Amino acid sequence: MTVTLSAATAFAFVLVFARLGSMVMAMPAIGDFTVPARVRLALALALTLIMMPTVRDHFGDIPTSLGAVLVAMLAEIVVGLFIGLTARLMLTAIQVAGTAIAFQSGLAFAQNVDPTQGIQSAIVGSFLAMLATTLIFVLDLHYLLFAALYDSYELFRPGAVLPFGEFAEMAVRVVAGSFRVGIQLAAPFLVFGLVFYLGLGVLSRLMPQLQVFFLAMPANIMIAFLLLMLLLSSMMMWYLDYFTSTIQQFIA
Repeated sequence: MTVTLSAATAFAFVLVFARLGSMVMAMPAIGDFTVPARVRLALALALTLIMMPTVRDHFGDIPTSLGAVLVAMLAEIVVGLFIGLTARLMLTAIQVAGTAIAFQSGLAFAQNVDPTQGIQSAIVGSFLAMLATTLIFVLDLHYLLFAALYDSYELFRPGAVLPFGEFAEMAVRVVAGSFRVGIQLAAPFLVFGLVFYLGLGVLSRLMPQLQVFFLAMPANIMIAFLLLMLLLSSMMMWYLDYFTSTIQQFIA
């Protein structure tokens, strides 16, 4: 048995692998530095083999020059990175919320390395980021990323000029939306912090001999944990709605 592979099919396979591989390397959870590079590479190769027959018709003839081939590969990498980094940027919303909550609850100095971002952050933010990432995979929302990548061949056809202006506009909207959603998620804790510290200020003026600090810190942490316990499910649902609505913009 002989297997023949035409040059056009090999060229299309390389371009599909470039787009899929760049997205896998940039997307949350799978693209984290804690996941071995060989695992990410194997996943990208498997996805390429699965998606290749469905998108083969979007590719034309092989370019006649080496420069055109390199430009086509670079365009595919840019599209994949844009989709993957958009999903990763949306995790900053939960990081903003966790940092604001940590400052209001007196846990800002309790920091560790966040495996989802690879940086040191407040432990509340790391917990919320890990929880959000877990819920994305448990609820199968990561399939939206693969659907967005498949539909990207309709939105950004291979060989066409990439709309870098729309890319920049979308990136600005995602960053602004992530910051807005992060502040909205942390809004109850911001209100609590304002009222709590205002009450402490009044109490310290009324009773100067009272050691307010020794009473405030335990009460602040305890009330913040109670609020987090009561609001956690609503916060996650709100964030997942934001994640879904943003990714659906890439689905044709």
